[in-house]
Amino acid sequence: MSATAEITRPAQAARGTNDEARDVYVTLTVGGQLCGIPVLSVRDILGPQTITRIPLAPPEVAGSLNLRGRIVTAIDLRRRLGVAHAGSGASMSVVVEHQGELYSLLVDNVGEVMRLDAQSREQNPPTLAPEWRAFSTGIFRLSGELLVVLDVATVLDL
Repeated sequence: MSATAEITRPAQAARGTNDEARDVYVTLTVGGQLCGIPVLSVRDILGPQTITRIPLAPPEVAGSLNLRGRIVTAIDLRRRLGVAHAGSGASMSVVVEHQGELYSLLVDNVGEVMRLDAQSREQNPPTLAPEWRAFSTGIFRLSGELLVVLDVATVLDL
């Protein structure tokens, strides 16, 4: 089964009602895997940032960054999902809000905003790695690719 994908501009996606927006995702890549985060969770998308290390922080916490005067905790999504690091390549940040706090999810790349047909969403397949299964709420089968939908609250539950 193939999901119907419609590429949407972020401003258009944000204007829809909550029911419409539930099926709108910001796509990103982590370790070569296409992922999606609900567009309503995303507050900002940033290029490479200066990150200050935090002593004694959990390994998933890359550090903190300054976003327009606000301190934001940076989470290394590769490490959180158990994906090997590809070196010191620059990463992008997807800023999300959770329980009134801002967090930056460090990802390899940010893609498009996609509106996906809710009917084509599937449960996680048993072959999905356990690390990914723990943070995913389902998948979409796109033409030649699998999009893993990430649960932001679970990802940020350190």
